[in-house]
Amino acid sequence: MVPHLVTALTGPINELEQRILDATPVIERWFRLEWMEHTPPLYCAVDIRNAGFKLAPVDTNLYPDGWHNLSPDTLPLAVQAAQAAIEKICPEARNLLIVPENGKPSSFYLASLQRLQEIFRMAGLNVRLGSIDPTLKRSTTLTLPDGDKLTLEPAQRTRFRLGLKHFDPCTILLNNDLAAGAPGILEDLPEQYLLPPLQAGWSVRRKSRHFHSYDEVSKRFGKLLGVDPWLINPLFATCGEIDIHAPDGGECLRSHVDALLTKIRRKYKEYGIAEKPFVVVKADQGTRGMGIMTVRDLKDLAGLDRPGRPAPDLPRGEVIIQEGVLTNERIHDAVAEPVVYLIDRYVVGGFYRIHAERGVDENLNAPGARFVPLPFAGNAHLPRPGAKGEARPPNRFYMYGVIARLAMVAASYELEATDPELQALA
Repeated sequence: MVPHLVTALTGPINELEQRILDATPVIERWFRLEWMEHTPPLYCAVDIRNAGFKLAPVDTNLYPDGWHNLSPDTLPLAVQAAQAAIEKICPEARNLLIVPENGKPSSFYLASLQRLQEIFRMAGLNVRLGSIDPTLKRSTTLTLPDGDKLTLEPAQRTRFRLGLKHFDPCTILLNNDLAAGAPGILEDLPEQYLLPPLQAGWSVRRKSRHFHSYDEVSKRFGKLLGVDPWLINPLFATCGEIDIHAPDGGECLRSHVDALLTKIRRKYKEYGIAEKPFVVVKADQGTRGMGIMTVRDLKDLAGLDRPGRPAPDLPRGEVIIQEGVLTNERIHDAVAEPVVYLIDRYVVGGFYRIHAERGVDENLNAPGARFVPLPFAGNAHLPRPGAKGEARPPNRFYMYGVIARLAMVAASYELEATDPELQALA
Protein backbone atom coordinates (compact mmCIF):
# COMPACT_ATOMS: atom_id res chain seq x y z
CA MET A 1 0.00 0.00 0.00
CA VAL A 2 2.75 2.45 0.95
CA PRO A 3 6.06 2.56 -0.92
CA HIS A 4 9.13 2.47 1.28
CA LEU A 5 11.54 5.01 -0.08
CA VAL A 6 15.04 6.24 0.63
CA THR A 7 15.10 9.73 2.17
CA ALA A 8 17.89 12.20 2.81
CA LEU A 9 18.31 11.19 6.46
CA THR A 10 20.38 8.21 7.59
CA GLY A 11 20.57 8.85 11.35
CA PRO A 12 18.87 6.91 14.16
CA ILE A 13 15.10 6.81 14.17
CA ASN A 14 13.58 9.14 16.74
CA GLU A 15 11.05 8.00 19.32
CA LEU A 16 8.02 9.20 17.35
CA GLU A 17 9.12 7.31 14.25
CA GLN A 18 9.73 4.14 16.26
CA ARG A 19 6.25 4.41 17.78
CA ILE A 20 4.67 4.76 14.34
CA LEU A 21 6.65 1.90 12.80
CA ASP A 22 5.97 -0.44 15.72
CA ALA A 23 2.23 0.31 15.48
CA THR A 24 1.95 -0.47 11.75
CA PRO A 25 -0.79 -3.17 12.06
CA VAL A 26 -2.90 -0.94 14.33
CA ILE A 27 -2.40 2.05 12.04
CA GLU A 28 -3.32 0.25 8.83
CA ARG A 29 -6.48 -1.20 10.39
CA TRP A 30 -7.45 2.29 11.60
CA PHE A 31 -7.09 3.69 8.07
CA ARG A 32 -9.11 0.83 6.58
CA LEU A 33 -11.97 1.54 8.99
CA GLU A 34 -11.81 5.27 8.23
CA TRP A 35 -12.16 4.65 4.49
CA MET A 36 -15.17 2.44 5.12
CA GLU A 37 -16.93 5.51 6.57
CA HIS A 38 -15.46 8.38 4.54
CA THR A 39 -14.57 9.08 0.91
CA PRO A 40 -11.04 10.32 0.21
CA PRO A 41 -10.44 13.14 -2.27
CA LEU A 42 -9.44 11.73 -5.65
CA TYR A 43 -5.94 13.11 -5.18
CA CYS A 44 -3.91 15.48 -3.02
CA ALA A 45 -0.38 16.54 -2.13
CA VAL A 46 0.72 17.16 1.47
CA ASP A 47 3.62 19.40 2.54
CA ILE A 48 5.26 17.94 5.64
CA ARG A 49 7.86 19.35 8.03
CA ASN A 50 10.08 17.09 10.11
CA ALA A 51 11.64 18.91 13.08
CA GLY A 52 13.01 15.70 14.63
CA PHE A 53 10.90 16.25 17.75
CA LYS A 54 7.73 16.95 15.73
CA LEU A 55 6.39 15.82 12.36
CA ALA A 56 3.38 17.62 10.95
CA PRO A 57 1.61 18.61 7.73
CA VAL A 58 1.64 22.34 7.02
CA ASP A 59 -0.42 22.39 3.82
CA THR A 60 -2.76 20.06 1.92
CA ASN A 61 -3.33 20.77 -1.77
CA LEU A 62 -6.47 19.25 -3.33
CA TYR A 63 -5.50 20.36 -6.86
CA PRO A 64 -1.86 19.28 -6.95
CA ASP A 65 0.53 20.02 -9.75
CA GLY A 66 4.19 18.97 -9.73
CA TRP A 67 3.40 15.39 -10.82
CA HIS A 68 6.45 15.39 -13.09
CA ASN A 69 8.69 15.79 -10.01
CA LEU A 70 7.83 12.29 -8.79
CA SER A 71 10.32 9.54 -9.54
CA PRO A 72 9.44 7.58 -12.71
CA ASP A 73 9.90 4.46 -10.55
CA THR A 74 6.70 5.36 -8.68
CA LEU A 75 4.58 5.65 -11.85
CA PRO A 76 3.20 2.07 -11.54
CA LEU A 77 1.94 2.93 -8.05
CA ALA A 78 0.13 6.00 -9.36
CA VAL A 79 -1.40 4.04 -12.24
CA GLN A 80 -2.60 1.27 -9.93
CA ALA A 81 -4.12 3.81 -7.51
CA ALA A 82 -5.82 5.63 -10.41
CA GLN A 83 -7.31 2.32 -11.59
CA ALA A 84 -8.64 1.60 -8.11
CA ALA A 85 -10.17 5.08 -7.86
CA ILE A 86 -11.88 4.89 -11.25
CA GLU A 87 -13.21 1.37 -10.62
CA LYS A 88 -14.81 2.65 -7.43
CA ILE A 89 -16.23 5.87 -8.91
CA CYS A 90 -17.27 4.88 -12.42
CA PRO A 91 -16.40 1.25 -13.32
CA GLU A 92 -17.77 1.59 -16.86
CA ALA A 93 -15.66 4.70 -17.58
CA ARG A 94 -13.94 5.06 -20.93
CA ASN A 95 -13.29 8.79 -21.09
CA LEU A 96 -11.78 11.22 -18.59
CA LEU A 97 -11.71 15.00 -19.04
CA ILE A 98 -8.99 16.90 -17.16
CA VAL A 99 -9.81 20.58 -16.59
CA PRO A 100 -6.53 22.53 -16.21
CA GLU A 101 -5.84 25.95 -14.70
CA ASN A 102 -6.93 29.01 -16.66
CA GLY A 103 -4.46 31.41 -18.22
CA LYS A 104 -1.18 30.87 -20.02
CA PRO A 105 0.39 27.70 -18.57
CA SER A 106 4.04 27.63 -17.53
CA SER A 107 6.37 24.93 -18.80
CA PHE A 108 6.41 23.57 -15.22
CA TYR A 109 2.63 23.21 -15.18
CA LEU A 110 2.51 21.68 -18.65
CA ALA A 111 5.03 19.01 -17.61
CA SER A 112 2.87 18.20 -14.58
CA LEU A 113 -0.27 18.07 -16.72
CA GLN A 114 1.43 15.72 -19.16
CA ARG A 115 2.38 13.33 -16.34
CA LEU A 116 -1.15 13.45 -14.89
CA GLN A 117 -2.61 12.67 -18.31
CA GLU A 118 -0.12 9.82 -18.72
CA ILE A 119 -1.12 8.28 -15.35
CA PHE A 120 -4.80 8.08 -16.25
CA ARG A 121 -4.11 6.93 -19.81
CA MET A 122 -2.04 4.07 -18.46
CA ALA A 123 -4.93 3.35 -16.08
CA GLY A 124 -6.97 2.50 -19.18
CA LEU A 125 -8.84 5.71 -20.02
CA ASN A 126 -9.09 8.00 -23.00
CA VAL A 127 -7.88 11.29 -21.54
CA ARG A 128 -8.22 14.77 -23.03
CA LEU A 129 -7.66 18.26 -21.66
CA GLY A 130 -10.73 20.50 -21.64
CA SER A 131 -10.13 24.14 -20.71
CA ILE A 132 -12.85 26.30 -19.15
CA ASP A 133 -10.81 29.45 -19.81
CA PRO A 134 -13.22 31.74 -21.72
CA THR A 135 -10.32 33.19 -23.72
CA LEU A 136 -9.54 29.78 -25.29
CA LYS A 137 -11.74 29.68 -28.38
CA ARG A 138 -10.15 26.82 -30.35
CA SER A 139 -7.93 23.78 -29.85
CA THR A 140 -4.37 24.82 -29.08
CA THR A 141 -1.30 22.58 -29.22
CA LEU A 142 1.51 23.53 -26.86
CA THR A 143 5.09 22.29 -27.05
CA LEU A 144 6.89 21.20 -23.89
CA PRO A 145 10.62 21.81 -23.32
CA ASP A 146 11.36 18.15 -24.15
CA GLY A 147 9.57 18.48 -27.51
CA ASP A 148 6.40 16.61 -26.52
CA LYS A 149 3.07 18.28 -27.22
CA LEU A 150 -0.17 18.79 -25.32
CA THR A 151 -3.48 19.86 -26.80
CA LEU A 152 -5.87 22.08 -24.87
CA GLU A 153 -9.43 22.13 -26.16
CA PRO A 154 -12.28 24.45 -25.16
CA ALA A 155 -14.77 22.58 -22.98
CA GLN A 156 -18.33 22.44 -24.29
CA ARG A 157 -21.43 22.45 -22.12
CA THR A 158 -24.69 20.74 -22.98
CA ARG A 159 -27.71 20.69 -20.68
CA PHE A 160 -26.38 18.37 -17.97
CA ARG A 161 -22.94 17.38 -19.28
CA LEU A 162 -19.51 18.82 -19.90
CA GLY A 163 -17.25 17.47 -22.63
CA LEU A 164 -15.52 18.18 -25.92
CA LYS A 165 -16.57 17.84 -29.49
CA HIS A 166 -17.06 14.07 -30.11
CA PHE A 167 -15.85 13.33 -26.55
CA ASP A 168 -18.29 12.56 -23.73
CA PRO A 169 -16.54 11.77 -20.40
CA CYS A 170 -17.95 9.85 -17.46
CA THR A 171 -15.68 11.69 -15.02
CA ILE A 172 -14.26 15.21 -14.93
CA LEU A 173 -11.00 15.69 -13.04
CA LEU A 174 -10.43 19.26 -11.91
CA ASN A 175 -6.83 20.44 -11.81
CA ASN A 176 -8.05 24.01 -11.44
CA ASP A 177 -8.32 25.42 -7.91
CA LEU A 178 -11.30 27.67 -8.76
CA ALA A 179 -9.86 30.53 -6.71
CA ALA A 180 -12.11 32.99 -8.57
CA GLY A 181 -15.19 30.90 -7.84
CA ALA A 182 -16.98 28.05 -9.57
CA PRO A 183 -18.01 29.11 -13.08
CA GLY A 184 -21.47 28.22 -14.33
CA ILE A 185 -20.04 25.78 -16.85
CA LEU A 186 -19.12 23.45 -13.95
CA GLU A 187 -22.36 23.72 -12.01
CA ASP A 188 -25.30 21.33 -12.10
CA LEU A 189 -23.70 18.25 -13.70
CA PRO A 190 -25.82 15.48 -12.15
CA GLU A 191 -25.00 12.97 -14.89
CA GLN A 192 -21.21 13.11 -14.40
CA TYR A 193 -18.68 12.75 -11.60
CA LEU A 194 -16.87 16.03 -10.88
CA LEU A 195 -13.72 15.45 -8.81
CA PRO A 196 -12.75 17.08 -6.55
CA PRO A 197 -16.21 18.53 -5.84
CA LEU A 198 -16.83 22.25 -6.28
CA GLN A 199 -16.61 22.96 -2.54
CA ALA A 200 -12.93 21.96 -2.68
CA GLY A 201 -12.21 25.14 -4.67
CA TRP A 202 -10.48 28.02 -2.89
CA SER A 203 -13.52 30.27 -3.22
CA VAL A 204 -15.16 27.99 -0.61
CA ARG A 205 -12.31 26.14 1.06
CA ARG A 206 -10.39 27.50 4.06
CA LYS A 207 -7.13 26.19 5.48
CA SER A 208 -8.47 26.82 8.99
CA ARG A 209 -11.37 24.43 8.31
CA HIS A 210 -8.93 21.79 7.08
CA PHE A 211 -6.71 22.11 10.15
CA HIS A 212 -9.74 22.07 12.43
CA SER A 213 -10.55 18.68 10.87
CA TYR A 214 -6.91 17.62 11.15
CA ASP A 215 -6.94 18.60 14.83
CA GLU A 216 -9.82 16.17 15.36
CA VAL A 217 -8.06 13.41 13.40
CA SER A 218 -4.74 13.89 15.20
CA LYS A 219 -6.38 13.67 18.63
CA ARG A 220 -8.03 10.36 17.75
CA PHE A 221 -4.83 9.05 16.16
CA GLY A 222 -2.72 10.21 19.10
CA LYS A 223 -5.03 8.37 21.49
CA LEU A 224 -4.72 5.25 19.31
CA LEU A 225 -0.91 5.32 19.53
CA GLY A 226 -0.66 6.71 23.03
CA VAL A 227 1.24 9.83 21.92
CA ASP A 228 0.68 13.54 22.43
CA PRO A 229 -1.21 14.71 19.29
CA TRP A 230 0.86 17.90 19.36
CA LEU A 231 3.79 15.85 18.04
CA ILE A 232 1.96 15.45 14.71
CA ASN A 233 -0.27 18.54 14.72
CA PRO A 234 0.60 22.23 14.20
CA LEU A 235 -1.33 24.52 16.55
CA PHE A 236 -3.23 27.30 14.79
CA ALA A 237 -5.52 30.28 15.30
CA THR A 238 -7.65 32.41 12.99
CA CYS A 239 -8.07 36.15 12.92
CA GLY A 240 -10.72 36.61 10.25
CA GLU A 241 -10.02 39.39 7.77
CA ILE A 242 -7.29 41.84 8.74
CA ASP A 243 -6.50 45.32 7.49
CA ILE A 244 -3.28 46.58 9.05
CA HIS A 245 -3.93 50.08 7.67
CA ALA A 246 -7.21 50.43 9.57
CA PRO A 247 -7.20 51.85 13.14
CA ASP A 248 -6.07 49.01 15.41
CA GLY A 249 -6.09 46.78 12.33
CA GLY A 250 -3.08 44.84 13.54
CA GLU A 251 -4.27 44.36 17.13
CA CYS A 252 -6.20 41.12 16.46
CA LEU A 253 -3.17 39.69 14.69
CA ARG A 254 -0.79 40.65 17.52
CA SER A 255 -3.01 39.19 20.25
CA HIS A 256 -3.46 35.86 18.43
CA VAL A 257 0.26 35.63 17.60
CA ASP A 258 1.15 36.32 21.23
CA ALA A 259 -1.28 33.67 22.51
CA LEU A 260 -0.06 31.05 20.04
CA LEU A 261 3.63 31.72 20.74
CA THR A 262 2.86 31.32 24.46
CA LYS A 263 1.24 27.92 23.85
CA ILE A 264 4.20 26.76 21.75
CA ARG A 265 6.72 27.91 24.40
CA ARG A 266 4.87 25.81 26.99
CA LYS A 267 5.12 22.75 24.74
CA TYR A 268 8.82 23.37 24.05
CA LYS A 269 9.43 23.65 27.80
CA GLU A 270 7.47 20.43 28.44
CA TYR A 271 9.65 18.51 25.97
CA GLY A 272 12.94 20.25 26.77
CA ILE A 273 13.23 21.75 23.29
CA ALA A 274 15.83 24.53 23.09
CA GLU A 275 14.74 25.91 19.70
CA LYS A 276 13.07 29.31 19.36
CA PRO A 277 9.35 28.94 18.54
CA PHE A 278 7.79 30.83 15.66
CA VAL A 279 4.48 31.15 13.85
CA VAL A 280 3.58 31.57 10.21
CA VAL A 281 0.89 34.03 9.12
CA LYS A 282 -0.65 33.16 5.77
CA ALA A 283 -3.83 33.57 3.78
CA ASP A 284 -6.68 31.28 4.85
CA GLN A 285 -7.25 30.61 1.15
CA GLY A 286 -4.76 29.20 -1.35
CA THR A 287 -1.85 31.48 -2.25
CA ARG A 288 0.66 29.04 -3.79
CA GLY A 289 3.29 30.05 -1.24
CA MET A 290 2.85 33.81 -1.70
CA GLY A 291 2.19 36.34 1.06
CA ILE A 292 3.58 34.26 3.93
CA MET A 293 5.08 35.98 6.97
CA THR A 294 7.25 34.28 9.60
CA VAL A 295 6.96 35.79 13.10
CA ARG A 296 9.54 34.75 15.71
CA ASP A 297 8.74 37.43 18.28
CA LEU A 298 5.86 39.80 18.96
CA LYS A 299 8.33 42.65 18.33
CA ASP A 300 8.30 41.57 14.66
CA LEU A 301 4.76 43.00 14.52
CA ALA A 302 5.51 46.21 16.43
CA GLY A 303 4.37 49.25 14.46
CA LEU A 304 2.96 47.02 11.74
CA ASP A 305 0.32 49.61 10.86
CA ARG A 306 2.60 52.62 11.37
CA PRO A 307 2.55 55.05 8.39
CA GLY A 308 5.76 55.03 6.41
CA ARG A 309 6.80 51.52 7.50
CA PRO A 310 7.72 49.29 4.52
CA ALA A 311 4.83 46.97 3.71
CA PRO A 312 5.50 43.48 5.16
CA ASP A 313 5.02 40.31 3.15
CA LEU A 314 1.61 39.89 4.76
CA PRO A 315 -1.31 38.10 3.13
CA ARG A 316 -4.47 40.03 2.36
CA GLY A 317 -7.96 39.14 3.55
CA GLU A 318 -8.67 36.28 5.96
CA VAL A 319 -5.55 34.83 7.59
CA ILE A 320 -4.57 31.74 9.54
CA ILE A 321 -1.81 31.89 12.15
CA GLN A 322 -0.09 28.51 12.23
CA GLU A 323 2.57 27.08 14.50
CA GLY A 324 5.83 27.04 12.60
CA VAL A 325 7.51 23.65 12.31
CA LEU A 326 11.28 23.56 11.79
CA THR A 327 12.66 21.29 9.08
CA ASN A 328 15.47 18.98 10.10
CA GLU A 329 16.00 17.71 6.54
CA ARG A 330 18.98 18.51 4.30
CA ILE A 331 19.99 17.65 0.76
CA HIS A 332 23.51 18.82 -0.16
CA ASP A 333 23.38 21.32 2.73
CA ALA A 334 20.14 22.88 1.39
CA VAL A 335 17.07 22.96 3.63
CA ALA A 336 14.46 20.44 2.47
CA GLU A 337 10.89 19.32 3.19
CA PRO A 338 9.05 16.24 1.89
CA VAL A 339 5.92 16.57 -0.23
CA VAL A 340 3.82 13.39 -0.41
CA TYR A 341 1.36 12.64 -3.25
CA LEU A 342 -1.74 10.49 -2.91
CA ILE A 343 -4.36 9.15 -5.33
CA ASP A 344 -7.53 7.82 -3.74
CA ARG A 345 -6.34 6.42 -0.37
CA TYR A 346 -2.90 5.37 -1.58
CA VAL A 347 0.48 7.06 -1.27
CA VAL A 348 1.94 7.10 -4.79
CA GLY A 349 5.24 8.94 -4.33
CA GLY A 350 6.75 12.22 -3.36
CA PHE A 351 9.70 14.55 -3.60
CA TYR A 352 11.81 16.85 -1.50
CA ARG A 353 11.31 20.58 -2.00
CA ILE A 354 14.70 22.16 -1.34
CA HIS A 355 15.80 25.78 -1.14
CA ALA A 356 19.44 26.75 -0.72
CA GLU A 357 18.62 30.35 0.26
CA ARG A 358 16.02 29.64 2.94
CA GLY A 359 16.42 28.79 6.62
CA VAL A 360 15.01 25.96 8.73
CA ASP A 361 12.13 28.17 9.90
CA GLU A 362 11.20 29.68 6.53
CA ASN A 363 8.71 28.87 3.78
CA LEU A 364 10.39 26.79 1.05
CA ASN A 365 7.56 27.09 -1.48
CA ALA A 366 9.12 30.17 -3.02
CA PRO A 367 11.01 31.21 -6.17
CA GLY A 368 14.33 29.40 -6.27
CA ALA A 369 12.96 26.12 -4.92
CA ARG A 370 14.16 22.88 -6.52
CA PHE A 371 12.73 19.38 -6.40
CA VAL A 372 14.41 16.02 -5.77
CA PRO A 373 12.31 12.86 -6.29
CA LEU A 374 12.08 10.32 -3.50
CA PRO A 375 13.51 7.18 -5.19
CA PHE A 376 12.76 3.58 -4.33
CA ALA A 377 15.07 1.96 -1.82
CA GLY A 378 17.36 -0.53 -3.50
CA ASN A 379 16.82 -3.23 -0.87
CA ALA A 380 13.10 -2.52 -0.24
CA HIS A 381 13.34 -2.06 3.53
CA LEU A 382 10.18 -2.75 5.48
CA PRO A 383 9.42 -1.71 9.05
CA ARG A 384 10.74 -4.30 11.50
CA PRO A 385 8.94 -4.05 14.87
CA GLY A 386 11.23 -4.74 17.81
CA ALA A 387 14.51 -3.69 16.19
CA LYS A 388 16.26 -0.84 17.99
CA GLY A 389 18.14 2.24 16.82
CA GLU A 390 20.54 1.61 13.98
CA ALA A 391 19.50 -2.06 13.87
CA ARG A 392 16.35 -0.93 12.13
CA PRO A 393 16.99 0.71 8.77
CA PRO A 394 15.63 4.26 8.64
CA ASN A 395 12.34 4.28 6.80
CA ARG A 396 11.04 7.77 7.07
CA PHE A 397 8.83 7.59 4.02
CA TYR A 398 6.43 5.22 5.75
CA MET A 399 6.13 7.79 8.52
CA TYR A 400 5.61 10.57 5.97
CA GLY A 401 2.93 8.45 4.29
CA VAL A 402 1.09 8.01 7.59
CA ILE A 403 1.03 11.77 8.23
CA ALA A 404 -0.03 12.47 4.64
CA ARG A 405 -2.88 9.96 4.92
CA LEU A 406 -4.00 11.59 8.18
CA ALA A 407 -4.19 14.88 6.25
CA MET A 408 -6.23 13.11 3.56
CA VAL A 409 -8.65 11.78 6.19
CA ALA A 410 -8.97 15.36 7.47
CA ALA A 411 -9.65 16.55 3.90
CA SER A 412 -12.46 14.00 3.60
CA TYR A 413 -14.02 15.35 6.84
CA GLU A 414 -13.59 18.88 5.54
CA LEU A 415 -15.32 18.16 2.22
CA GLU A 416 -18.18 16.38 3.97
CA ALA A 417 -18.68 19.41 6.24
CA THR A 418 -19.05 21.72 3.23
CA ASP A 419 -21.01 19.36 0.95
CA PRO A 420 -24.21 21.25 0.05
CA GLU A 421 -26.16 18.00 -0.44
CA LEU A 422 -25.22 16.70 3.02
CA GLN A 423 -25.96 20.13 4.55
CA ALA A 424 -29.43 20.05 2.94
CA LEU A 425 -30.12 16.67 4.57
CA ALA A 426 -28.91 17.78 8.00
